[in-house]
Amino acid sequence: MRANSLALRLFFSATTWIVVILVAAGIILSGVYRSAVERAFDRRLQVYLRTLVADVATPDEVSERFPQSLSEPLFELPLSGWYWQVTRLDTARPELRSSRSLWDSTLAHLDERAATTSPGGARQGYVDGPEEQRLRVVERAIDLGDEGRFIVTVAGDAAEIEEEMRTFDRALIATFAVLAIVLLLTTTFQVRYGLAPLKRISEGLAAIRSGRSERLEEGFPIEVAPLVRETNALIDANREIVNRARTHVGNLAHALKTPISVMMNEAAANTPDPLAEKIREQTEIMHDQIARHLERARLAARVATIGTVSEVRPVISALARTMEKIHHGRGLAIDIDVAEEMRFRGEQQDLEEMVGNLVDNACKWAQSRVTIEAFPEQPDASGERGFVRILVDDDGPGLTPSQREQVARRGRRLDETKPGSGLGLSIVMELATLYGGRLTLGTAPIGGLRVELVLPGA
Repeated sequence: MRANSLALRLFFSATTWIVVILVAAGIILSGVYRSAVERAFDRRLQVYLRTLVADVATPDEVSERFPQSLSEPLFELPLSGWYWQVTRLDTARPELRSSRSLWDSTLAHLDERAATTSPGGARQGYVDGPEEQRLRVVERAIDLGDEGRFIVTVAGDAAEIEEEMRTFDRALIATFAVLAIVLLLTTTFQVRYGLAPLKRISEGLAAIRSGRSERLEEGFPIEVAPLVRETNALIDANREIVNRARTHVGNLAHALKTPISVMMNEAAANTPDPLAEKIREQTEIMHDQIARHLERARLAARVATIGTVSEVRPVISALARTMEKIHHGRGLAIDIDVAEEMRFRGEQQDLEEMVGNLVDNACKWAQSRVTIEAFPEQPDASGERGFVRILVDDDGPGLTPSQREQVARRGRRLDETKPGSGLGLSIVMELATLYGGRLTLGTAPIGGLRVELVLPGA
């Protein structure tokens, strides 16, 4: 899952909700379980409380009303955390009777605001006891009329509740941790499975761009099927536009070729006439300009074609053999070093035109040797595009930096004795730019000019 991806967004959103829900459920379950533990503990205390209330309400003497034991050894063990206490309130000075476990301490009464009341009239809550123990307390007020008013209190060590809660919370956390891991794995699977059609679309578009396929396949889920149909329709429309543009370029070329040729022939037939010479000169300019723009339109139409791929090694090998035959009388050696299975993302005709211009120019100026190298270049920063780098070197006189700038201009020639129109390098540069590549001039290791052509690879 890459940053800023749809899969990462879905995963993070699902993870956030999983964490929120599990935390909320854990808090709720922990609170419910604590309430259940406290109720069970309170029921235990209520048993002792009812026994004490029954003893206090007996008609015997007050001194005889308080039991020495509640059949619970903890009430006899000093500072055990289990205590009872009976307080008489209707005397000038409150009278206290308590369990032996309380020793010489007293229990604090519950704050009415912090305590809760059970249906039987007893109140329960927490207080601090001896030795800073936290106690769970149940107390009840008894009014016996003339025999007195009393508050009967029973307390138990709240450490039992806390220990029970710690055990439960540990089990709850472990359970929810395992559940969270399972849910996250399930979410990851669901995200990958749910977004798999989009990955198929991306792979299908890559196949179309590389020339392995012409259209996206059918059989996608109904949610993305309209996207697939529209993409195929766009590809078909692009091909139709390219074909229509090619047709228009061809029609225009044929429509202009004949009138211009007639004008040039008529002007050539009347060469001594200054007007005819002027017409011939301007007609040649028109011919060059029309050829330039028609060539540009033709190249742009071909570049716009989706999915065209050409092998590099066969093209360069064929050009090298052709140039060796053309320059056989000069004893010119052409060395090639081209990586296997390297492909150019574009028309073979355009590759032949670009490399052919460069090799032809190198052969014209070389003294005895021309080298051609081609190798793949690492993808760019996005990691999605690779390139083909082609180097053409010669051992000729080379060019100075200012001369390199001049020869890149359309129609500019440094030496009129060499054949050509001066359009070669500018055409290559323009065509490379249309493909998203570049052309640079430098100094070759063998002493002459180095021309470096970088084109998109497949």
